Amino acid sequence: MQEEMLIAFDSTQQALRAEMLLEYAEIEIDIFPTPKEITAGCAISIQFYQSALVEVQRIVTEQNIEIRGIYGKHNENYILIER
Repeated sequence: MQEEMLIAFDSTQQALRAEMLLEYAEIEIDIFPTPKEITAGCAISIQFYQSALVEVQRIVTEQNIEIRGIYGKHNENYILIER
């Protein structure tokens, strides 16, 4: 089973832009409500599998997507991996 990861955003505009770019890159994603323990300005996050992390990081960087952070899930809690 692959580890689930999450990208949180400060704006809905950036979340929707990231969704479009990640889908275009054929990365398997799900739109997911931002968990309460993650403080972010946007109520939606993007969930993806850890196997796509390097590609997700590349797209976020190259496309200048503004994110709150990338989080990994550990024992039902989210831990900040990258800001």
